[in-house]
Amino acid sequence: MGQELVLKAYGKINLGLDVVRRLENGYHEVRMVMQSVELADTVTMRRLAEDEIVVKTDKSGLPCDERNLAYKAAKLMKERYSIQGGVEIFLEKRIPMAAGMAGGSADCAAVLKGMNELFGLELSLKKLQEEGVKLGADVPYCLLGGCALSEGIGEVLTALKKPPACTVLLAKPDIDVSTKHVYENLRLDELEHHPDIDGILQSIETEHLEGLCEKLENVLESVTGKEYPVIGEIEKLMKEAGALQAIMSGSGPTVFGIFKESEAAKEAMDMIRSKSLAKEVFVSGFQA
Repeated sequence: MGQELVLKAYGKINLGLDVVRRLENGYHEVRMVMQSVELADTVTMRRLAEDEIVVKTDKSGLPCDERNLAYKAAKLMKERYSIQGGVEIFLEKRIPMAAGMAGGSADCAAVLKGMNELFGLELSLKKLQEEGVKLGADVPYCLLGGCALSEGIGEVLTALKKPPACTVLLAKPDIDVSTKHVYENLRLDELEHHPDIDGILQSIETEHLEGLCEKLENVLESVTGKEYPVIGEIEKLMKEAGALQAIMSGSGPTVFGIFKESEAAKEAMDMIRSKSLAKEVFVSGFQA
């Protein structure tokens, strides 16, 4: 058991996001294709002799108490497995907050892994996922990473092969979106069609990047995109700059564009910044 651990917490995008139905418990049954991106937070964990949980971060405005998923993850593991001693967690944030990229869930997953390793618990991935879903629907996926089909409320996962290589441009406009608000205002009965999730799966299997991009779609954009026109403006600019496709990730507001050429993505990044459409803009790629 080491005394210090450094982990990467990778952000995610949704290559496809469909909502099948609203469940009686208020949750929604979803069918999504998730993909990790190279943009990541760095999570440094250190064992403490004192019986406490200390969370620190370089990001102003991010709570470091029990409201933080990383804190909740450490607390859950300490209580569930009667861990003696404490832990200090430092979150170096690069994934934008409230962005539809599961930054909080990624940090949470990293802490679950870290607690498992730091305290020699020897829990399986499956067991960690069972604990993680108690903290958030995206946490089991963030523990798995890579490319995966996500069903149920997000906890039923099927690992997929990595899609064809490309450059991913990420742009988060300066707005915050409430996931709860987006799902509550989604009108499933008014949707004319749903994303072709099976088509996305087939394009990934056949390694057909253009075919994949033709099918990228996010049903939640019917809510967030209407409320925030800047999302559509960023998508339009990315496509005009050479993106094969550009859509919103998660409940938003982050937009991602898929480019064949990294230079075109960099030019689009500069254009987005110069037009003040978004401050947080990153050139990235798919993470295995």
